[in-house]
Amino acid sequence: MNLREETEILEKRILSPLAAFSSKSAGRNHEEEKCRIRTDFQRDRDRIIYSKSFRRLKHKTQVFISPEGDHYRTRLTHTLEVSQIARTIARSLRLNEDLAEATALGHDLGHTP
Repeated sequence: MNLREETEILEKRILSPLAAFSSKSAGRNHEEEKCRIRTDFQRDRDRIIYSKSFRRLKHKTQVFISPEGDHYRTRLTHTLEVSQIARTIARSLRLNEDLAEATALGHDLGHTP
């Protein structure tokens, strides 16, 4: 049994029956081999983090303010905070933290400046 399979079994034991289980993912638009280490939701999260669109968030301000000082906010810092909050909420409700994190990390991708 590999790490991904162990994680999927652990999800079934720990998560709420209402949670989205990574083993029940809707799949992929393009067929790909299952990873031995990461679940589908973990792979989605990692793809977002390593995407060009995600890196571009550091150049976009969250609101139009002075670009100097300690209070400078980018969409990247905002997205990282949303991700942390999403994981905490998912954990408290016994939902899938990896799916919540991937969703939170991707929520600002593609927005206009």
